Amino acid sequence: MNRLLTLLFASLTALAGYADTSSENANDASSPKPEFPTEETYESGFLGTPINQAIERGMRRADREMEFKYGRTVTQFATAPKVGGYYMSGYYYSSQDGAHDGDGFKQKNVRLYVSGSVFKHFNYLVQVQLANAAFHMKDFWLEWKRFPEFSVKVGQFIRVFGFENPYNPFEYRDGAYAMITQKLAAQADYIGTDNGGGRDQGIQVQGDLFPVGMDQHRLIHYQLMLSNGQTINTGDANGKKDLSGTIQVQPIKGFYLALYGWTGDHKANNVTVNRNRYMISAFYDVNEWTARAEYAHSTGHKISDYNAATGEWSGAGKAQGWYATLGVPFNDWFKLWLKYDAYQDDARWSSTRQVYSISPNIQIHKNLWFQPRVGYVHDRTFDDKWIEVSIETGVRF
Repeated sequence: MNRLLTLLFASLTALAGYADTSSENANDASSPKPEFPTEETYESGFLGTPINQAIERGMRRADREMEFKYGRTVTQFATAPKVGGYYMSGYYYSSQDGAHDGDGFKQKNVRLYVSGSVFKHFNYLVQVQLANAAFHMKDFWLEWKRFPEFSVKVGQFIRVFGFENPYNPFEYRDGAYAMITQKLAAQADYIGTDNGGGRDQGIQVQGDLFPVGMDQHRLIHYQLMLSNGQTINTGDANGKKDLSGTIQVQPIKGFYLALYGWTGDHKANNVTVNRNRYMISAFYDVNEWTARAEYAHSTGHKISDYNAATGEWSGAGKAQGWYATLGVPFNDWFKLWLKYDAYQDDARWSSTRQVYSISPNIQIHKNLWFQPRVGYVHDRTFDDKWIEVSIETGVRF
């Protein structure tokens, strides 16, 4: 029996690409970030860093004092878990008539997370959100990532759709997510019921291909995700699955061109609506200069478009939008963001909402920032114009 267990263990460690998994390999701020901008980052802050260091010291002490069976030490099984979290809050004001009930001080995000790896190449993450007394699970996933050309992730995680969607709010400095990211990447979806923060449950494969140039940057990135289509923390409602994916090209280091696609459906209130979407994107990020532009189009009705009494659909069954943003660095702690954002709820010019905004980001410390924002909004649906003003702060602990 012991011989059988030994053989089984040897097989598993060979599959994982067994190697020493000491703290320098941990999945934290010191780890290299993905070459293509398609992953969230989860770093430790003021409180998380000393806790993580204490956990690492404890695991090394355990190495000296004990061994698991088959001669493996604690740190050879797993990296020290990395814990962290952040909160964001701010003051918000709108001059729009009838919108003043939303003015004032607000809690935006409070999140906690833990990440790490087992046998070096099995990475995991668990993240929860506590904001506004609405505790819920945000992410839980396990990813086998031995080769840069091919990895497999399973669980609940960011949906493959757009360059903006993968940013966690603490790292997102544009001032506000674009309307197409909110409406067409399922952060607060166009259909009216999927408010999953741009996430879903499923399985994904991805990889970076073909090192090129003097710097050997990867030329091609791909992702393909099979998911429920029913938002986070929710099982499949109709036995069907969504398929989303992207092909990205990096012709020169730091410049990316991408095409995204997403097809599937969503069921709510005994109504099923289709979601067929695509996005075309460009992204430049070199020496702290950042430029990003994306266009997205959606075909498929809202849940509210269905009339149960007549069995008929109203509405255009289409939506689209686009945005462009520019980040200009002035020094190590100050970066100015300019953004033009447009969205059409029925893919017609008469329904266009446009937002012109300026958002200085003041990075006092990597774990502490302030961001004022002023936006001018023109909504052609109601021929209305107003000003939005906010100032946010974020602290990573």
